[in-house]
Amino acid sequence: MSTLTTEKEITRALKISFTDDSLVVELEDGRTVMVPISWFPRLQDGNQKERSNWRLIGRGEGIHWPDLDEDISVDNLLSGQPSGESQRSLKKWLESRKGK
Repeated sequence: MSTLTTEKEITRALKISFTDDSLVVELEDGRTVMVPISWFPRLQDGNQKERSNWRLIGRGEGIHWPDLDEDISVDNLLSGQPSGESQRSLKKWLESRKGK
């Protein structure tokens, strides 16, 4: 007996941008994903300069914002997963920004 197995295709980001209230991610397969920026409080709290400082990680499997200490995977965007950060962690991060 044989079973058919298929490998999951990895979806990769090429480029990102922001609207006033959304994160927009262009994918290498031609799709564009747009999600509310409110899903990611660190991005929402960040200023334009901090949001503009991003890089692709894992050959485009994720996006990293060093100034905001935020990482988002393309898979999570495609599955509709907002940030899983706890309120306690977010509060601590917000307090650390007050001194900057």
